[in-house]
Amino acid sequence: MSDDAVIKFAEELSREVEDALSTDAPFSQEIFTELVLERLEDAGHLAGTFPLFQQGRVRNAIYRIDGYSFDEERSRLELYTTIYREDLPPTRVPQAEVTRAFERAIRFVNASIEGLAAQLEPSNSDASDLARLIEAQAPTLGSVKIILLTNGMVDKTTGSADWRDRKVEFDTYDIARLQRILGEGETRADIAVDLQALTGAPVPCLHVPSQAGEYDAYLSVLPGEALSRIYDRYGVRLLELNVRAFLGLQGRKSVNAELRRTIADQPSMFLAYNNGIVATVDDLELVTDRAGRPSIKSLKGLQIVNGGQTTASLHRARRKDSLTLENVAVPIKIIKVGGADLSEMVASISRAANRQNTVQLADFSAGDPWHQLVETLANNTWLDDGKGRWFYERARGSYLAAEAKAAYRKSDQHTFRAQTPKQRRLSKLDLARYLSAWDGLPYRVCLGGQKNFQHFMQRMKDSAPAPPDTTWFKRLVAKAIVYRAAEKKIKAMKFPAYGAQITAYVVSGLAQKTGGRIDFEGVWSRQSVSAELERLVETWATQIDALLRQSAGQKNPSEWFKKEECWLDILNRLPALSDPLPLELSYTGTADVDEMARTQPRTHSVADYERIEQCMGISATTWLEVAERGYKAGAVHWKVAAICRTIASYAAGGWDKKPSARQAKPALEAYQACERAGIVGLGATTDTEATPAS
Repeated sequence: MSDDAVIKFAEELSREVEDALSTDAPFSQEIFTELVLERLEDAGHLAGTFPLFQQGRVRNAIYRIDGYSFDEERSRLELYTTIYREDLPPTRVPQAEVTRAFERAIRFVNASIEGLAAQLEPSNSDASDLARLIEAQAPTLGSVKIILLTNGMVDKTTGSADWRDRKVEFDTYDIARLQRILGEGETRADIAVDLQALTGAPVPCLHVPSQAGEYDAYLSVLPGEALSRIYDRYGVRLLELNVRAFLGLQGRKSVNAELRRTIADQPSMFLAYNNGIVATVDDLELVTDRAGRPSIKSLKGLQIVNGGQTTASLHRARRKDSLTLENVAVPIKIIKVGGADLSEMVASISRAANRQNTVQLADFSAGDPWHQLVETLANNTWLDDGKGRWFYERARGSYLAAEAKAAYRKSDQHTFRAQTPKQRRLSKLDLARYLSAWDGLPYRVCLGGQKNFQHFMQRMKDSAPAPPDTTWFKRLVAKAIVYRAAEKKIKAMKFPAYGAQITAYVVSGLAQKTGGRIDFEGVWSRQSVSAELERLVETWATQIDALLRQSAGQKNPSEWFKKEECWLDILNRLPALSDPLPLELSYTGTADVDEMARTQPRTHSVADYERIEQCMGISATTWLEVAERGYKAGAVHWKVAAICRTIASYAAGGWDKKPSARQAKPALEAYQACERAGIVGLGATTDTEATPAS
């Protein structure tokens, strides 16, 4: 890494911050925080982050934070504090200023534990909810970490201090580290594990070099406590190359339950019962112990490519179940890749290691080829004017790389920025966020970028959808435009809390009310939404905010919004649509996919959407009764019976597909006729068949 590369990266970051300044977002520091948190989450360094500026005084001492995340699974609180400077090139931040920033952040934790929530106004703000969460979790809080984000240079980047009978960790992402992670795209280099510090001594191993020199293998045994602490520090970043973790595969509950039983009842037998883990490293440090045995002192670039479930189960047993891991030993095979290609090696290791269980070979290619196809579609699908397109950032940092490549010639750079400006950049996390919200999964969006992406990939694997085509890609972009427009409008409304969550629920609610059928073609052509749709979002946002608050009750809102139960509660009380409908909803065209709509374009009305919603309140079983029994009784025409069977299949599929206006009207009329004739039951059901897919 050169100083020139850091300076160039700092200048680019500064330009992005300046470009984002507006009357709605007037503070450079807050924009910098939001931008960096989002990209570090995309890089897998952070997870579930929330930008949140909060500053105040307690007994004449200042507290301050700029963001936070809380990992319920690991019982881990992370607070972010920012030092943003206008200086270019970047300058060094005095250590005293760094120390002050850390102290102010930990002061917020102390104040929260001592009842800060009661003093904050308004009481329903992000800050007061966070303070209440910290106060409630304080007795069982596993760890606290304070992370400094800065566009300056910092000499000492890590540390720890005693705090309330435990350690609080300090970490720093300065401009050099940000450039290394976000500019160069490194993801593993910062995972450095000092086994000697963790276990008290280097870990003995058996070295097995490969005959062809492609790799070196080391067989060893790790204490369960050490493995749990490694996971505690790095979380899912350890599993970045683990196919099962990438796909969000949870594994069979019985397997995890058996692991827990062994840890609780027979910890000394864990080594005998468990297959252990397989890991890769970029490098390791070997020493010789007193007995002359080779031993591993430290690891660099550690990745667990098989055994993610074992690792997470050990951590959960220690953190959540309070089980001791003192007598647990875990067999480990460590592969240091030499001349072989790392990604190819990992895929082969994962494929071979997982043949013993239920993971299918298709899992190992389910992600990359699909994203490569989306990337190809983005490159080849031009806007209607033929002058621009969207950029799909399949590989993190590929946009910056493409921009840097174009910068070699001024004309190429100008063309690249004109064709694919930053506002038309679409990342994998963006894609998962927009599609999950549109598919009625706002609670998954509220989990944060990485976790939502894992769930998204798991759904992809389970449903095995048809390969995306140009029409699919244009609809994706239209959904992105709608989501971003809602996001911008809701941000401008300056809600005291949870703007991101309100956005996700508003978009999901809109998709639910319209049956997922808006004028995607029109949004794609205009590359914007109408003022009428923005006003609808504005109206809905206020109502959704109130519904979310009511639904949360005494629960912690940020955690409650991540639950499916929250969405199901909101689903039954969504705001109504009213005339006149926005252009995107009242369109005349052939955007419906059923055969009737292809030949009979129509203008959509509020009544159409109400009928669609009513159809989706009826179970698959009832729709089949309407089709079969209604037709036999002569109450339903055979053509309408076919429509009812189609809608029954939609219901059985969890409404991944939704009825069109052309389908809903005759189907509802048939349902009502059967109800009057006593052919079907007492009306719309509320069983699980009638709820959106989770």
